[in-house]
Amino acid sequence: MTQENVIQVKNLTKYYGKFKALDNVELEIPPGRIIGLLGKNGAGKSTLMRCILGFLKHKGEIEILGKKITKHQESIHKNIAFIPDVNSLDDRLTVKQTMDYVSAINSSWNNEKAMELLASSDLNPNQKVANLSKGMKTKLYLLITLSLDVKILLLDEPTLGLDIVFRKEFFNTILGEFYDETKTIIISTHQVEEVEQILQDIIFIDEGKIILQQNIEELKNEYSIFTVPSDQKEKLEQHNPKVINKTLGHVSAVLNSKIEIQSAQINRPSLSDLFMEKVGGSNA
Repeated sequence: MTQENVIQVKNLTKYYGKFKALDNVELEIPPGRIIGLLGKNGAGKSTLMRCILGFLKHKGEIEILGKKITKHQESIHKNIAFIPDVNSLDDRLTVKQTMDYVSAINSSWNNEKAMELLASSDLNPNQKVANLSKGMKTKLYLLITLSLDVKILLLDEPTLGLDIVFRKEFFNTILGEFYDETKTIIISTHQVEEVEQILQDIIFIDEGKIILQQNIEELKNEYSIFTVPSDQKEKLEQHNPKVINKTLGHVSAVLNSKIEIQSAQINRPSLSDLFMEKVGGSNA
């Protein structure tokens, strides 16, 4: 592994029985970046993250900060933290007891940071986890994760099922309390709109294969949305886009920015637009 990468994945393949969940995945993750892992439901996002953490047996090689990962090791958590879509908090404990438990088993725990985050939250230290709403449980899990002095943060659909206020607060907290140019964040999602503005790089995964890994600004500069009247649809079709969208009286498609189409209206694409062009299909 080169010095530039905090995570390197080579020839990663994972089967569940006969189903191939990951297909020869190759990735290089540099430090100091906020990276989106975008794919449809079932594309392999969670499986990839769990392989990186050593939770799943797999074929291929994974290195984290230069160290090969062949199985789950507690030492991994000195440098990497994980927020899954379903947390594993113990309903029997209070908020404070939960924090005390995590601090006792994690050498990277920063108690000063934890107390600062607790004081600024609306979490009651004496309230049982069982009595917390899903949003408040997620807030507690986030607080715990941000109290660990680690270099890499993995987020797997972290705001699934939360309302828009909680989602916005969640990502604002991540940026304000964790991220700096020495840290790396990978956010797995199938709904990119709420995180698009904070991402620097993007990885598209589909049917267990990495379709693309690229700097977002570079990617958006390569493509444009071309819109023409519906009766000029053939102007788009001749460039073989994966998807042609219909609106009132017009059709549009994502095409290479260098293409010239007379009288077309040209706009900058969103990540969702680019994902549909690269991957296509439904449930994106």
